[in-house]
Amino acid sequence: MNDIRRTILWVIFGFSMVLLWDQWQVYTGHKATFFPGSTKTTAVSPATPVSSVPPAVPASSAPLANQQLPGTTGQTLPGPALPAAAHEHLVITTDVLKLTFDSEGGSLVQTEFLQYADVSDKARKFVLLDETKDRTYVAQTGLIAGAAGGAFPTHKTVMRVAPGERKLKDGSNELSVRFESPEFGGVRLIKTFTLTRGSYAIAVRHDVVNAGPVAVSPQLYLQLVRDGNKPLGESSFYSTFTGPAVYTEAKKYQKIEFTDIEKNKVDIEKTAENGYVAMVQHYFASAWLLGDGIKRDLFMRKVDTNLYSVGMIAALDNIAPGSTRSVEAKFFAGPQEEKVLESLATGLELVKDYGWLTILAKPLYWLLDRLQTFIGNWGWSIMALVLLLKVAFYWLNAKAYASMAKMKAINPKITEMRERLKENPQQMQQEMMRIYREEKVNPMGGCFPIMVQIPVFIALYWVLLSSVEMRNAPWVMWIHDLSSPDPFYILPIVMTLTTVLQTALNPAPPDPMQAKMMWFMPLAFSVMFFFFPAGLVLYWITNNVLSIAQQWVINTRMGVPPQFNLPKF
Repeated sequence: MNDIRRTILWVIFGFSMVLLWDQWQVYTGHKATFFPGSTKTTAVSPATPVSSVPPAVPASSAPLANQQLPGTTGQTLPGPALPAAAHEHLVITTDVLKLTFDSEGGSLVQTEFLQYADVSDKARKFVLLDETKDRTYVAQTGLIAGAAGGAFPTHKTVMRVAPGERKLKDGSNELSVRFESPEFGGVRLIKTFTLTRGSYAIAVRHDVVNAGPVAVSPQLYLQLVRDGNKPLGESSFYSTFTGPAVYTEAKKYQKIEFTDIEKNKVDIEKTAENGYVAMVQHYFASAWLLGDGIKRDLFMRKVDTNLYSVGMIAALDNIAPGSTRSVEAKFFAGPQEEKVLESLATGLELVKDYGWLTILAKPLYWLLDRLQTFIGNWGWSIMALVLLLKVAFYWLNAKAYASMAKMKAINPKITEMRERLKENPQQMQQEMMRIYREEKVNPMGGCFPIMVQIPVFIALYWVLLSSVEMRNAPWVMWIHDLSSPDPFYILPIVMTLTTVLQTALNPAPPDPMQAKMMWFMPLAFSVMFFFFPAGLVLYWITNNVLSIAQQWVINTRMGVPPQFNLPKF
């Protein structure tokens, strides 16, 4: 049965290696090898050739199947553009945001977060949306024709910028910027962006003015366009999701890999009257939010080489001549702060993705947040949370370590018996079972209590990996950023030492080869932690130290002096 216990541990180790390999395949842009997503291939009409300008209408959208946005092959640009001199970039600044708008379409082409430093250069501020030779990530809106046809202002239409303040003044809580298009197809589009102090959510009002002699029925599109590259500074040793996502009440949160869009393997709800569309990456997200009750078509599609879009299209009711139709929306671009996301829209907090352990991760984050509010330091809060979990699981751990202590006590008898009966495996197993019965030892007693706790500690791992609050959060002395690796590798070295100590305290397998192999997993695991964020390493060190202390106390109480079982290489 001792062999059975080790076999189970090897199965767990093998399964962990499978998961790591699977995530590496996903990270490097390949299809998951062992656990492919449950996405189904949907019938998508042949892709329309596109230029560098992203289309907003999915080829599979039924009511809009024959329409394209400007910039796509076969589309005539609506009306004459304004003179090139009118094209400009406009910078708007609040206390937390520095935004750059392009007067071509009134598109948002750069978002700089003034309270977050760049991961690779702490002297610079973090930039999410950007439009450079190396990065394309923009937010666009515009109008397309309905069933009646026509050409209306789009994100390719150069607009006039209304005069006004460009920086939020002290004492002011709001700042607005207004873009107005020339008349196309008898329609003018006015976009008003309203920024609020301390907020990453921007109120966006679209006023559609019918200045023509006949009624019109345009459709408003809101889209995010992004290249398929991973964020700069992304670790090669753990993978986080980067890509588009949609949320609806019917199908909830649905995230899609860029590779699935490339292969036309997109299975999302196509129409809804609620929800949002988003682009997600580690720690940060952007999203277009429309109010509930507005019917919209949702889409994801490839725009160009390594360029993808996600968005929604809302049909506007018939607009009579001389009338104006207004549509209120919100645009969010900011950190994935769970409480803020929950306050903005239903389900928006799900962009902070805990995976299948969300049901455990959310209460753990809540408790960690409460501890941080009381302690005032995320590093000490992590240690306090691990301590509380250890207290909560004390009884289970005591059972496990007591079983391991009993195993260690009878290990010399098992070793002698194995050597004596090594030529008779069947008799060896029978004798082993007899010893277990006489000594009242359950070989599985050390496994099950620990296995029960594994999901909880994996959930805590994802909480620490996903929480933007760890970004640039200091702990003590040389640890100035819990989301970055320890610059001097002190924590990983301590982590390795505690792992070695914990392994040495466990009963040594009677088989010398197994005894050596049992050291492979903790040592390989420790090497990975040299590249993990300091907050994660701190969590594992705390867990190891508390486990060692508990195991030492239980062994001593049971009369089994702690001893170090080092491998004989």
